[in-house]
Amino acid sequence: MRPVLAALLLAGSAAGAQGLDERFNDYPTSARADYVFACMAVNGQGRDVLERCSCSVDQIAAVLPYDKYVEAETVLSMRQVGGERMAIFRSSPSADALVADLRRAQAEAEILCF
Repeated sequence: MRPVLAALLLAGSAAGAQGLDERFNDYPTSARADYVFACMAVNGQGRDVLERCSCSVDQIAAVLPYDKYVEAETVLSMRQVGGERMAIFRSSPSADALVADLRRAQAEAEILCF
């Protein structure tokens, strides 16, 4: 009975660790690269800027799950589109909350990395 229990506990702890790793590494490489390219376009093209921008996206990923990041980026994109249909992205409390969470994550990343 003990070997079975030990195997179940080991499998459970490995699954828990994998879930934790996935939470902090759920950003696809292409999304991280897009962020770093945009960050470097704004802040400069040097190696030090590459390190800072990479640090920044890692900090954001540690605070904000990828699906929330995508939702917030979508809201920000839609806010730039004119028209009556896009008003929901400019005046919705839930959209405001998504953007506020992203802005907080970006501010924390800026403090830690720049």
